[in-house]
Amino acid sequence: MRSTQRSERTLRGRVAVIGIGETEYYRHGTSPDPEFKLALKAILAACEDAGIDPRELDGFSSYGDDRSEASRLAAALGIRQLRTATMQWGGGGGGCCAAVANAAASIVAGLADCVVVFRSLAQGQHGRFGQAANIDTISGERAYLMPYGVLAPPQRFAMRVRRFMHEHGVRQEALRAIALASYHHAQANRRAVMYGRPLDPEKYDTSRWITEPFHLYDCCMENDGAAAIVLVAADRAGEFRSRPAYLLGAAVGSGYRARAVPHNAPQYASASFDTVAADLYRMARLGPADVGVVQCYENFTGGVVMALAEHDFFAPGEANDFLTLENLLAPSGRLPLNTSGGNLAECYMHGFELVLEAVRQVRGTSVNLAERKDVAMVIGGPMVTPVSNLLLGSEATL
Repeated sequence: MRSTQRSERTLRGRVAVIGIGETEYYRHGTSPDPEFKLALKAILAACEDAGIDPRELDGFSSYGDDRSEASRLAAALGIRQLRTATMQWGGGGGGCCAAVANAAASIVAGLADCVVVFRSLAQGQHGRFGQAANIDTISGERAYLMPYGVLAPPQRFAMRVRRFMHEHGVRQEALRAIALASYHHAQANRRAVMYGRPLDPEKYDTSRWITEPFHLYDCCMENDGAAAIVLVAADRAGEFRSRPAYLLGAAVGSGYRARAVPHNAPQYASASFDTVAADLYRMARLGPADVGVVQCYENFTGGVVMALAEHDFFAPGEANDFLTLENLLAPSGRLPLNTSGGNLAECYMHGFELVLEAVRQVRGTSVNLAERKDVAMVIGGPMVTPVSNLLLGSEATL
């Protein structure tokens, strides 16, 4: 009985993405629109893509303490009834997939029928993420780090990555391949902030260190903009304009004492997917060999190495052999990665642009289409806690 009940508690094949939308992406501080207007533009674009009246929305889901509050959005859009509003706990991009899972769970539970998931950023209006300046008091993890000069995210995460590289013999070339793949894909994507600005190995190698092992091009951009997707129950997917992408699996969380301070987690050199990846595959009834294309959040390239290993695409000691540029490129690489340019070269929309690109792959509309596109993975926020991930698939995968 217990096994039967567990198998019924799943999101697999029960929810579909029917619309995606985004604004133009800007360098941080240069958006002509305030953050709330950016959110509205992305939501309206997603509704247009789906072919629905925005007043049909009855739920909102976001993460990273998005300031575009659900009730205010509901009023501006004129929706008839607000039935659910969820915000994923935790900072940064670790929640980009969890927000989709929360929206899907609301639909499956009967709390809502048509939920929009979104992220909006206007750093010129509200200030830049990740800055260490103008902090008057510190507490929690920062109290153990900032007095010793560990001030900003690149410094904190570099220590975890350097440990991983040391333990498994990972070379700088593996990080470089990830950056080169993202920039390569961005050159075919006119939406990308780095469109028309290619990266080559020499340019990467001679770029300044931010904090070892991160060169400039190992670090994500800072951008303004917004992105959104619309979800409905899977049995309604055929009612709408665009080809649906179905949710095959989702997982959220982290392993044992992942946030132990001061930097005292038992698995320190980890992207935090040691337990989460297994949950994702179990729900989707799939394994790494079934995945044709991956969109992985790159706050820093080293976290991608760790996250891909923890999703069993390769053993940690095989990273140097697997992570080569040719293996990461669409259409025919072993594992096409960040096919819109990702956080490094398309935009840094706290990772939500990765979800939209996964939908495009499944639909067959990506500008860098992978040969095996029916199952697309999204990995959110390596090295934070909680993290989250998604598997999206075509109707043929159900």
